[in-house]
Amino acid sequence: MEKLTFHHRMLQRAAGSKELAISGVVASGNLEVLTERVLHDSECSVEINTAAEGFGEVWAAVVEDFVERFNPGGLRFSINDGGARPDIVMLRLAQAVRLMEDEK
Repeated sequence: MEKLTFHHRMLQRAAGSKELAISGVVASGNLEVLTERVLHDSECSVEINTAAEGFGEVWAAVVEDFVERFNPGGLRFSINDGGARPDIVMLRLAQAVRLMEDEK
């Protein structure tokens, strides 16, 4: 099992006021993302637990692209990976940000 952690400085707080959201389900070829609004608005962290070792550079690129597109200030993402492809990772992270915007 490999654990990767990425920290980024943000320019703005992520939209919405929801404190917690979960997107995805760990299953073959997928992942789950737990999102928490627990950091300062100028910070974002992404923690990844994956059985697919040796893909740190790919994860770093996907996370960098995600952070640039969505500016998720104040959010901590905890990912449990079940072998998801990079496009699925981006989809689940985008869904997580959207869920944090919901007021329900």
